[in-house]
Amino acid sequence: MGTVSKLLRSATLLGAALAVSGTALAQKKEVTFAHQDMLVPFRTVMESGELEKTTGYKINWRMFGGGGDVIKAMASGDVQIGEAGSSPVTAAASQGQDIKLFWIIDDIADAEALIARAGSGINSMKDLKGKKVATPFVSTAHYQLMVGMKLEGVDPKTVNVLNMRPPEIAAAWERGDIDATFIWDPVLSKIKGNGKVIASSGSIGAKGFPTFDGLVVNAKWAAENEAFMVALVKALAKADADYKANKAKWTVDSPQVKAVAKWTKADAKDVPAAMALYKFPTMEEQMGKAWLGGGAAKAMTDTAAFLKEQGRIQEVKPNYAAFVTDAYVKKAMAK
Repeated sequence: MGTVSKLLRSATLLGAALAVSGTALAQKKEVTFAHQDMLVPFRTVMESGELEKTTGYKINWRMFGGGGDVIKAMASGDVQIGEAGSSPVTAAASQGQDIKLFWIIDDIADAEALIARAGSGINSMKDLKGKKVATPFVSTAHYQLMVGMKLEGVDPKTVNVLNMRPPEIAAAWERGDIDATFIWDPVLSKIKGNGKVIASSGSIGAKGFPTFDGLVVNAKWAAENEAFMVALVKALAKADADYKANKAKWTVDSPQVKAVAKWTKADAKDVPAAMALYKFPTMEEQMGKAWLGGGAAKAMTDTAAFLKEQGRIQEVKPNYAAFVTDAYVKKAMAK
C-alpha cells in the first residue's frame, strides 16, 4: 500500500512538473518556422531580422526540401509555423492535424511547370506514356501533373512517375536519368535551357484546378501567440507590397534579390524572372472569395479527392473551411 501511495505521489508530482514546464514553454517567446525554397518577397523579412525586432521572439528558421516534410515536422511538434503547398496542407487537414491556413504566400500561377528534356520526344501530355517523369509526391506539382494527365486522357499507369525532392530532380536531370519533370524554382530555371515547357500550373489551374503555397500554423500555438501572428501577417503584406511597388529595382545586384537567393539557395540571376511567375495576393485579396474567404477551402476539397484517389489519405473531410482562418489578416488590417 505504501509503495502504491508513493507511486501515486510521484506521478502527481511528475504531472505537476510537466504542467509547469508546458506552461513555461507556452510563455517562452520562441518559434520554429519551417520554410522552403519558394522565391518570395518574405525572404527579405527573414534576412532583415525585423520580425524578431518587432515581436521580441527568437525565430528558428529551418529549411525543408518539401511540404510533406514540413507537415511531418509540424505533426511531431518540432515546428509551429510552416510553408507548404496546397497538397501537403490538404493532406495534413485530412489527417486531422490541428492546423490553420492563415496566409496565401503565393498563387503558384506559372511558377511550376512540366518540362520535357530536349530530344525526349515529348511535345504534349499524351507523349508522357512510357516516359520517366519526376515530381515530389503529394506536392502541388504532383497534383497538377496528375490532373493535367487526367484532363488530357492519359492513363497515369502508363507513365513512370517518380517521387523525387527538388535537389534529386536537378541531379537526375543532369545525369539524363529522367525524361521530364513537373517542378518549381530554383530547379525550374536551371533545367529550362535544356527543355521545353509542356504545361504550367497556371494553364492547368485555369481549367478549374488552382494551386497555391500557404502558411499554416499549429492552431493552439497561434491562439496563445496572437500578437506574433498579427505582426507576422503585417510583415508578409509589407514585403509583398514593397516587391510589387518596386519590382524594377529587384535586380540581380539588389539586396532584396540577394536575400531571396541566400535563403533559397537559388542563383541570384534567376530570381527576378522566376518571381515574376508568381502572384502575391494583397491583404484585401487574401480575405476575398478567391482565397481565405472560400476559394482556398474549395481548392483543398478538390485536392483531397485527388489525394484519396492516390491512396495518400484515408478520407475526405466534409468541410475544409474549418482548417482556414482569416482572423489574423482581419486583425492586421484593423491595426
